[in-house]
Amino acid sequence: MFANLINKIKNSYIVCNYSKMYPYVRPYAFRALIAVLITIPIGSMDAIIAWSLKPYMDIVMVEKSTSSTAYIPLLIIVFSVLQSLLNYTATYLNTWVGRKIANDVKVDLFEKLMHYDAQFFDSRRSGDVLFQFNTNVDTACNGLLANLKLFTTRVFSSLSLIGVLFYNSWQLAIVAVIVLLGALYPLTTLRRKLKALFDKNIFSSSAVMSHFNETYSGNRIIASYNLYDYQMARFKETLRTLFKLGIKMIQRTGMLSPIMHFVVSLGIAAVIWLGSYLIVTHQISAGNFVSFITALIMLYNPIKSIGNNYNSVQLSLMAMECVFGLLEGKPKITSKPGAKPLQSIKNTIEYKDVCFEYLPGKPVLKNINLTIAKGQTIAFVGNSGGGKTTLVNLLPRFYDVKSGQILIDGEDIRNLELNSLRDKIAIVFQDNFLFAGTIRDNILLGAENATPEQINQAVKSACLDEFIASLDKGLDTGIGERGVLLSGGQKQRIAIARAFIKNAPIVILDEATSALDNKSEAIVQEAINNLMQDRTVFVIAHRLSTVRHADKIVVVNYGEIAEIGSHEELLNKENGVYAALYKTQLK
Repeated sequence: MFANLINKIKNSYIVCNYSKMYPYVRPYAFRALIAVLITIPIGSMDAIIAWSLKPYMDIVMVEKSTSSTAYIPLLIIVFSVLQSLLNYTATYLNTWVGRKIANDVKVDLFEKLMHYDAQFFDSRRSGDVLFQFNTNVDTACNGLLANLKLFTTRVFSSLSLIGVLFYNSWQLAIVAVIVLLGALYPLTTLRRKLKALFDKNIFSSSAVMSHFNETYSGNRIIASYNLYDYQMARFKETLRTLFKLGIKMIQRTGMLSPIMHFVVSLGIAAVIWLGSYLIVTHQISAGNFVSFITALIMLYNPIKSIGNNYNSVQLSLMAMECVFGLLEGKPKITSKPGAKPLQSIKNTIEYKDVCFEYLPGKPVLKNINLTIAKGQTIAFVGNSGGGKTTLVNLLPRFYDVKSGQILIDGEDIRNLELNSLRDKIAIVFQDNFLFAGTIRDNILLGAENATPEQINQAVKSACLDEFIASLDKGLDTGIGERGVLLSGGQKQRIAIARAFIKNAPIVILDEATSALDNKSEAIVQEAINNLMQDRTVFVIAHRLSTVRHADKIVVVNYGEIAEIGSHEELLNKENGVYAALYKTQLK
């Protein structure tokens, strides 16, 4: 049984996970090694204390003499103080190394997160990302050396205490070791019991984080619609689910410690019964027996509560599995080996038989064929959900086509180096994301090394100069998280200034004015007109009045191109879709 247990450990996920963690431990290997080595004397000192009781009991209790044993209580005190200091040192080093490792893993995960494709984020809640990319890392890494310290301390303590047991009585020691193995055996089934619950626990814990995120981001919707009871009911339901999972975990694992306690108590009872016989028959002395019982209790006491500790060890290891699952995962959209850098756009952008679907069997785009010449402005209009935004999102490869090709100067964009492709595209969304910081910080995201002259020109072209001049701190004014201190029009113009600074040859305007009032729209439209000059522009618009001067207007309905032409051509088309939309909006 013992050999089988060792083989399981050798081939187990424990060794696998720790081997995967080694590259992160290596930079701090010296401190980590010191922390592990310190556990040897920490564990071994338990045995010294137990061993010292034999001569003490034999001389004091039997011979009634204290002359040669006065040093033993002092020795116990010295060793206890030393053990406490070593314990503190090991805990400090473990915490230092564990947090360093956690930070390094988070850096790698954060880089991985930034490069995941849009579909990855579409299928996950914010709470899932926070839990898997942050909380799990802390659970795994901060518990790594703590668990290792616990394990090595217990191992060396157990080995040294078993040595004391055999030193005092090999007969009693055999009984004690058999009981020890019997007490530890239930731990071999624990991981299987916890695995399914751990996955569900992750889901529910991340749901709690999502509730907080939603409440933070949607606080005005909650207030304006009086959604307090609704949100509270959802939150309580999630907490109830989490509570049930916690109770199930206790139901499945809570009996471990009581069972171990019972088995250990049987072992102690057996040792006392056999020990009494050995003392009476003069096979061991009273000192042997007291030393043995002390060592046995010191060996068994941690075993009685190890079930609870082992739970946390297993959870830490499972969290580690999740972390490395993320680290080993690869984004679906990356640059191919040997991909060509996109230097410039010389002639055309072409959609050739493009098909796309978010969900299998539910096509969003069907056989799209479209050619855009360099410098043209092309507008996409049509019914909501018809595929307009999806069509332009395929160009910077937020998603990849299911079939067909998107070509730039005859080259499939999947054969182009991804960063160089996206460097040639500037996007202004309907709801532009602004980062916490200043106006200058957000504008410079387009080009970090922009000169003051370039910044001023971008501000002027984006019609921001008058607004900036009214601020005490000008460009260095803080805007709050997500630009909460700005109006919609101001946020849009900062996004346009950011696009100006990037100076990309392709501009995508995704309903950039649809959420603005008429006055703000007029200002933003002027900024957009400045941005569109001498560039290839893709415009998505609901308000047809904003696309009248586009070189081409593409009507996209239900994933297919219904019509293509200029404003005048489409307006004069008999029974045309665009003409019907335009007349409806005029009314």
